[in-house]
Amino acid sequence: MRDVQFLRRAYERFAALIHELLKFGTVGAIAFVIDFGGTNVLRFGVGLGPLSSKVVATIVATTFAYFGNRFWTYRHREQSGLAREYVLFFLLNGIGLLPPLLTIGFVTYTLGLHDALSYNIAQGIGIVLGTLFRFWSYKKWVFLAAAEDAAEGAAVRPRPDVKAQADPLTTR
Repeated sequence: MRDVQFLRRAYERFAALIHELLKFGTVGAIAFVIDFGGTNVLRFGVGLGPLSSKVVATIVATTFAYFGNRFWTYRHREQSGLAREYVLFFLLNGIGLLPPLLTIGFVTYTLGLHDALSYNIAQGIGIVLGTLFRFWSYKKWVFLAAAEDAAEGAAVRPRPDVKAQADPLTTR
């Protein structure tokens, strides 16, 4: 019985984060298909360069991901202005685009591998690294915690500059 109570408390504590991660993952999976598939179509179907293909497909996938995250994953979070969020989102995605561009560039130009398999392995490694950065940065700078969530967290956390004092009504 204690194990069930422990699991219930753990679930309640992490439910919001779990749901947020699942939604982020769903939006990310669709954006991944747009990005990865679009990059391959542009690179091997249209004949665009290896880095240009990645940039164009990422812009399309980023636009989809912004709207999916804003209006589904993080809809409960404070809205600090569509323009502000969109610019920050694109800026952070630009930083998140660096790992795939570096890995693709290294494999293509340094190692001289121009086949689809090498290209896609490099793209996959870069996407994983970029995704870790994006998840952290979206929560920190783009989709801010709602005011009541922040106030609730502040009320629970003790202030480090104030020494704890015993409550005279509960101390006997």
